[in-house]
Amino acid sequence: MTDGTLETIDGRPALRFERVLAFPVERVWRAVSVPDELRAWFPAAVDWTPAVGEILDAGGASVEVTEVDPPRRLAWTYAGQPYSFDLTPDGDGCRLVFVHVIDDHGLAAQTAAGWDVYLSRLEPYLSGRAVTEEEAHEHWGETHERYAARFGADPEPGRRFAAALRGNGDGNGAA
Repeated sequence: MTDGTLETIDGRPALRFERVLAFPVERVWRAVSVPDELRAWFPAAVDWTPAVGEILDAGGASVEVTEVDPPRRLAWTYAGQPYSFDLTPDGDGCRLVFVHVIDDHGLAAQTAAGWDVYLSRLEPYLSGRAVTEEEAHEHWGETHERYAARFGADPEPGRRFAAALRGNGDGNGAA
């Protein structure tokens, strides 16, 4: 497992994840840019081309595609937060770097745990083995606690978020 890191980009907290995948850059590019492929492993997909300047609605917030350089770089903003995928060859495979610039350091652990879960679905998807949402989230709580400790973040917001999703509202994030 490769953990994400918390960095600073333009004075804002940013989550960075790096994965080495056993698939060529062109194959990974399709997985990160084609809506039907994104739906299989990413938390949300919009019906983008993608093309620079394209603006779409995603759950009431705007997605704007800001950079497209196939098959190397795809960047967009969602609700004012920048996101990007950068792909480079790595031997016979591909090095993927995903960056999400966030607004609230207090949500860094929760957000990192979520991205960790979704990025863990990518390689199985590319291998033809789908990982369900339930399977992917099985260890979300432990992952969240690890990120909270590493980032020096208060774990309570993430625990409350997890409890609310589970409908138990007890705030302990227990499964």
